[in-house]
Amino acid sequence: MTIFYFTATGNSLAVAKQIGGNLISIPQVIDSDTTHYKDDAIGIVFPVFFHREPRMVRRFLNQVKLEADYIFAVATYGGTHGITMARLQERAKRNGFQFDYTNYLMTVDNYLPLFEMGTQIEKQPKKKVEEHTAKIVDDIQSRKRSIVAEGFVNYLIAPFVPPFLPKENTAKTFLVNSQCNKCGICPKVCPAKNISLHDNVQFADHCEVCLACAHLCPQNAIHLKKQKSDKRWKNPEVSLGEIVAANNRVE
Repeated sequence: MTIFYFTATGNSLAVAKQIGGNLISIPQVIDSDTTHYKDDAIGIVFPVFFHREPRMVRRFLNQVKLEADYIFAVATYGGTHGITMARLQERAKRNGFQFDYTNYLMTVDNYLPLFEMGTQIEKQPKKKVEEHTAKIVDDIQSRKRSIVAEGFVNYLIAPFVPPFLPKENTAKTFLVNSQCNKCGICPKVCPAKNISLHDNVQFADHCEVCLACAHLCPQNAIHLKKQKSDKRWKNPEVSLGEIVAANNRVE
């Protein structure tokens, strides 16, 4: 089994690890010449950003063909997931394959402009993440074929949700304070190669808005102009080193 994953603060990687198999980070293969992947089972695990899959996941699915007897997708989310899986299935069919199983997993919402992290972390036990993850893992291991129902309300509001994050929520809104010691972690956890370190930390204009840089800075030196919390999050089941290995595209 092969699982392609996209992770920022570790939530999706934690799920992929529990499912098991050969784990491949999408940022590490996004520029690969390989476009055809074949295995007995293939999965995609990723977070929902603003009711949609991350742009890099979208790009990956647009350029690959997945060939397997069983193809699945699992998306982690905090607040709402929109109709992400329905859109994902449409995209897959246009590329000549389809998902046999799709599901969502609610976990901590780490989108700093909207959520206070201390409150989100306190709510984490109520979401029964371990229990729901175990059910998803069991479904996949038993090769259950089931497409998640998106719900009427999600379809109703979908036309009113813009296709991308608001323009003000770009890399230009990041601030780096005096606590920065130029350790070099932020460029390594950025899956989009959007951060460079010279005399100071510099952001380019192709941010995925995954917020890995802010959440994973060891000095808590990266902030947003508009954020609800100074507190940060990293999934406890995933190490910083694992996220660096997944996202580092610095040459």
